Amino acid sequence: MAREEDTGKSEAELRERIWELAEDIAICVLVTWDGKQQQARPMSARLDGNRGVIFFLTAKTPGKTAEISEYPAVTASFANSSKMKFVTFSGRAAVSNDRAKIRELWQSADKAWWESPDDPDIRLITFRPDRAEIWDSPGMLVSGVLMLAAAVGAAKPKIGDHAKVAMGAGKSAAPAGRKTAATKSVARKPAAAKPGRS
Repeated sequence: MAREEDTGKSEAELRERIWELAEDIAICVLVTWDGKQQQARPMSARLDGNRGVIFFLTAKTPGKTAEISEYPAVTASFANSSKMKFVTFSGRAAVSNDRAKIRELWQSADKAWWESPDDPDIRLITFRPDRAEIWDSPGMLVSGVLMLAAAVGAAKPKIGDHAKVAMGAGKSAAPAGRKTAATKSVARKPAAAKPGRS
């Protein structure tokens, strides 16, 4: 897989870091296509790096569910701008009414949208990325210092890692035994805001 730069890391290490960053950020912008233009919405992601899958709970109302059903190619972008860390996944998604999985993924913060996991309005989006791109810098302050030093010395700054990585089936997503958010027995603390219903 061609990389934007030589990071010094293997593709397995990059994949592990990609899942780690996305899990830490947790909220992404999910981009769908309606046949005429792209639609972007903030969504709360439930990541399972061991299986290479990202799950979302959403309402069954028309919008993203209809768009994904007709045009399953989607993009999910995770950003922590204060730490200069970004991950973008591209792949295919599907909408289902998998009640068992919805109950498994349910978190207390979801009550902001629905009474319980048994609410018939909830649908499950299952997103399987086949590629990802990562920008992993040491942070705003360090990046600023490196850019300033490069400007004075006329050398191109090396500000963290930037790479494109294959994420498809058969690729090891997370190290053996590592539990990601969707497989942990203890739920992550709920976020203050829980995007994802629209």
